[in-house]
Amino acid sequence: MGKTIVEKILSEHSGKQVSAGDYAICNIDFCFGQDGTSGIIIDRIKELGAKKIKNNNFCMVIDHSAPSPSMGVSRVHDKMRKFAQEQNVDLFDIGCGVCHQVIPESGRVLPGDLIVGADSHTCTYGALNAFATGMGSTDLAISLSTGRNWFRVPQTFKIKVTGKAPKGVFAKDIILFIIGKLGANGCTYKSIEFYGDAIDSLSMDGRFTMSNMVIEMGAKCAFFSVDSKTKKWLSDHNVNRKYSPVVADSSAVYQKTLGFDISKLKPQVAKPHAVDNVSSINQVKGKPIDEAYIGTCTNGRLEDLAIASGILEGKVINKSTKLVVAPASSSIFLEAMKKGYIQNFVQAGAVVVNPGCGPCVGTHNGVPADNEVVISTANRNFKGRMGNPSAFIYLASPATVAASAIEGKITDPRKYL
Repeated sequence: MGKTIVEKILSEHSGKQVSAGDYAICNIDFCFGQDGTSGIIIDRIKELGAKKIKNNNFCMVIDHSAPSPSMGVSRVHDKMRKFAQEQNVDLFDIGCGVCHQVIPESGRVLPGDLIVGADSHTCTYGALNAFATGMGSTDLAISLSTGRNWFRVPQTFKIKVTGKAPKGVFAKDIILFIIGKLGANGCTYKSIEFYGDAIDSLSMDGRFTMSNMVIEMGAKCAFFSVDSKTKKWLSDHNVNRKYSPVVADSSAVYQKTLGFDISKLKPQVAKPHAVDNVSSINQVKGKPIDEAYIGTCTNGRLEDLAIASGILEGKVINKSTKLVVAPASSSIFLEAMKKGYIQNFVQAGAVVVNPGCGPCVGTHNGVPADNEVVISTANRNFKGRMGNPSAFIYLASPATVAASAIEGKITDPRKYL
């Protein structure tokens, strides 16, 4: 019987042949924590009595509250810096950017790798054909102390996306559409394999966007095939190790095979307070907004900033609307400066903040007031997600968010493209 991608990777890392439903103890290639989780990781490692962590492929990232907005957070950052020095592990400090951007940028993620992170959106790295999943801080400490962890091998859904994306439809719209159809629990603990001509035509930035959000339909991980775009991205981003792409067998057994045709898809928006509460732009356009946010590990990449900048160039945001822009990493920030995107944002009236997660996770840099309405490129719109449980968050593509900032209401971006 043939194997799916996740079955192959977990078989390779456990040293035995495993199939969906089996349990396996696997060697970890790489793991990480961020400033919202690393403090607990450090405490648990000390409780376990580990003098030296066994998984040398580890780093920490200060991104969720960077720079620190409070004394308590500053203590956590200080603990991380001291631990990094004691253990001689890498630390991406304030200003470097979001973990899910700086880690793959640094060449630490390869096709076929097994990666765990103390952050739920670790599944982002499936865009690079890696098995990547989020874990709690205690599980991360175990992985660091032993170099291994246990997994139940997921069942796999094969999702084929076909058709040419119409004007104004981007990767964010595609994944929101799929989440809306399958539901927040529609893929719980499943592995997703994406195929189809619509997937093949996506840029790497678009694939990262889609892989990032599979957790919002409950998935454990996701996989994209390695093609010429993947190889170029890896060669452009510090990869100096050999790797072997993982391909599912033609006789692999899937729990479900699903198909989606996007040829007639309209821009999509997720309405408060659930990511699967998705509708087309026609059903929500005209809703007044107070704040617009472009950034996050979902849509803070260069392509996202280019799209938003193109819409905002030569225009001014609505006087009743705040626009916050956060590049996903310092390298993206610098490249966006070279290309004039940052200048376009500032001239339009936006506030460009330090690379990081602050506005998305609600720690600083744009916490909305009571009853304010936000349209965001983030991956979550739960109550309190941006720091105020009385606010209302809509999720959309960078194009839709930029167009909405101009008009002060949720706006169909196609008129600006």
